[in-house]
Amino acid sequence: MAERISCFVMSGGVGSRLWPLSREDNPKQFHDLSGDGSMLVKTVRRLKAREEGQTPVHIIAAERNAERIRTDLAGFDYSGGGAIFEPVGRNTAAAVAIAALHTLNSHGDGIVLIVPSDHAITTDRQFWDSVEAGVPAAKAGQVVVFGMKPTRPETGYGYIEAGDDLAEQDQQGAGVRRVVRFVEKPDAETASRYLATSDFFWNTGIFLFRAAVIRAAFLNHHRDIWLQAERALDTAARDLSGIYLPLDSYASIPSISVDYAIMEHLCNIAMVPARFRWSDLGSWQSLLEASRTDERGNVVIGDVVAIDCERSYLRSGGRLLSVVGLKDVAVVATDDATFVAPVAESQNVKHVVEQLEKWGRLEVKFTPAHDRVVLPGAWRQRVAHWLFEETLPRWSTAGVDERHGGFHEAFAFDGTPLCKPKRMRTMARQVYAYSVAKLRGWDGPADDLIAHGIAFMEKGRTKRGGWARTLNVDGSIADPCEDAYDHACVLLALAYAHRAGNPDALARGEEAMAFVETWLEDERLTGFLETCDGTELRRSNPHMHLLEAFLAWHEVTGARSYLRRAARIVDLFRTHFFDPESWTLGEYFDNEWKPAPGGQGVWTEPGHHFEWASLLVEFAARTKQSDLIPFARKLYSSAVANGLNRATGLAYGAVSRDGLPLDLISRSWPQAEAIKAAIALDRPEGPDLKPEIEARVGRLFRWHIDPAPTGFWIDRIDERGKAVAGEVPASIFYHLVTALMQYLDKTEGAVVHSLAVPGVAAVAEPAEPARPALRVIA
Repeated sequence: MAERISCFVMSGGVGSRLWPLSREDNPKQFHDLSGDGSMLVKTVRRLKAREEGQTPVHIIAAERNAERIRTDLAGFDYSGGGAIFEPVGRNTAAAVAIAALHTLNSHGDGIVLIVPSDHAITTDRQFWDSVEAGVPAAKAGQVVVFGMKPTRPETGYGYIEAGDDLAEQDQQGAGVRRVVRFVEKPDAETASRYLATSDFFWNTGIFLFRAAVIRAAFLNHHRDIWLQAERALDTAARDLSGIYLPLDSYASIPSISVDYAIMEHLCNIAMVPARFRWSDLGSWQSLLEASRTDERGNVVIGDVVAIDCERSYLRSGGRLLSVVGLKDVAVVATDDATFVAPVAESQNVKHVVEQLEKWGRLEVKFTPAHDRVVLPGAWRQRVAHWLFEETLPRWSTAGVDERHGGFHEAFAFDGTPLCKPKRMRTMARQVYAYSVAKLRGWDGPADDLIAHGIAFMEKGRTKRGGWARTLNVDGSIADPCEDAYDHACVLLALAYAHRAGNPDALARGEEAMAFVETWLEDERLTGFLETCDGTELRRSNPHMHLLEAFLAWHEVTGARSYLRRAARIVDLFRTHFFDPESWTLGEYFDNEWKPAPGGQGVWTEPGHHFEWASLLVEFAARTKQSDLIPFARKLYSSAVANGLNRATGLAYGAVSRDGLPLDLISRSWPQAEAIKAAIALDRPEGPDLKPEIEARVGRLFRWHIDPAPTGFWIDRIDERGKAVAGEVPASIFYHLVTALMQYLDKTEGAVVHSLAVPGVAAVAEPAEPARPALRVIA
């Protein structure tokens, strides 16, 4: 009578060596790579093809993939098995321990077969012939592995060195050999040497053993894994869909492979030379070798035009892919990523994935699809780490001019501060940024930085009591002009410095407010002058920043006089700045608030549309003027419809009122302001802009932050997506800190899927178990 064999399919891996097709939310085992079902479906089908004996089939899979498991395997008879779901991945040792425990609990000391879910095996009969050949050795107490005779000097597989034939010693089955050792992935020279012998085999990662034998191995060599797995299985939740292991106890199991945990310590290991053809499909090269090719040796999948190509793997999951003259090259394109490498080097995609994970890029986590959106908070950990661990530490040290005072105006990309005049607006914005950081819990020297900045700003006081436009590096006044834009920045900085506890900020703020009303207010009470001496050209932008400052002072003092000042600027917006026909915001005006003549009159900036939108929403919340919300929506819609580069998704520098691009450079600050605007307009009454918020944070990191040195940013991207910035301007710090702090506030408490980076401390989140940051829209 044939032995009962309890089969356990390991389905918790990500398959990152097949990126960009395989990702955390849609790993390799769920892909149909050959047209006859997913890897998981084919694995289960193979296990159920055993002709004799009871063969219960179990799936050990990530809980985040539970719905996918149920969908893909609907209608399959597990023959008494079922699904076991891991709340977090703990590597293969924990899964093997769970498999042995479950078998002991269900069937006693039975035979267990462990198989990966994502390997290609040719025929069911040859597979089961090989497994049955190992059963006698497994019954006799051996842990049986299955080795594949190498056909090439493969450096991507682990190897088994086989010794004597066990049949000569213990009558345990002809062809079954003692295992001398396991060998990690070798270099090319070593792999060639292994190929020339008859004693080295590829390790297929398939195991056969008695449950009690593995229990003894764990108790002898890694007792903690067994005991904690036992506790997890005992307290697991069970329903008709499967067994759900509890997070608290399962997460405490050490994350280690079964090879390191117990296999390298055992002497009772036997190997069956596999009688089936096998590939772990662990690289694009292995997929090329395992797939049907055309007459020139190419695998061509999807919308691909290939001319004069040979022995290449060419796959497109979306748009047209056209290639010419490729030989031995893998090209894999998805909707959001493309991977290109020589076929022989394709397994090194793992280094790309490691780099993307280091940057916190979502392309390694989530698969783009029309019916999926990233849920709120998907970028939280990356944003928090960049702010608190990379950027604030860098700028709060290297960004401070300890010799002359104040802050450096800009840096070269090698970290060298540039000797440039210091603009008052930049000094003020740095004070503001450190005040915001302190208010959100940054434990750096915020008080010292705020005081340092205010003291340097005092060097720029003019005879009339205002603040000069520009200072020399040493703090002497370079340009004594007193303009509205700089005073708006000074007012904003002092408001938040006062809120953060600086003892001098309130008095300085009152002086700044008095100066603005005495020297910069239009005598006709129609807004504010560009400078104390006045100019014929008037701009909306200084008024926007004054609106921002007035709202800040209202927030920190509660005095309604600041709202009255803000209301006058909002009235200007209603009557002159906003064009109801084109939904655009003018930048340049004459002294009568008519659009300036020529090109300046049609010049609009998407970034300012975003800034005004968020400020109008804030003003409406303070004054109950809800009719301003439609204005904010129109500004946002206009900027999105006409102000974005469709190739990158980034906001242009400027467009005409008719939507024609005027400045094709995409700077970093408009992208930050787009985030703020989307956050402000994501209101209960709609529309739902949460997916938009996540997308805009993603673009900011993709184009401006991730390609830059740690703590810096690429300020300028051209229309083709090429970085054209020559320096890192400190003035942008204020935009990025404001937007990303608001993002953290907006997503506070969100249950997010970790974007943890190796070597990077995770940001504390609620104790609720993490779930995938994706949902399916019905």
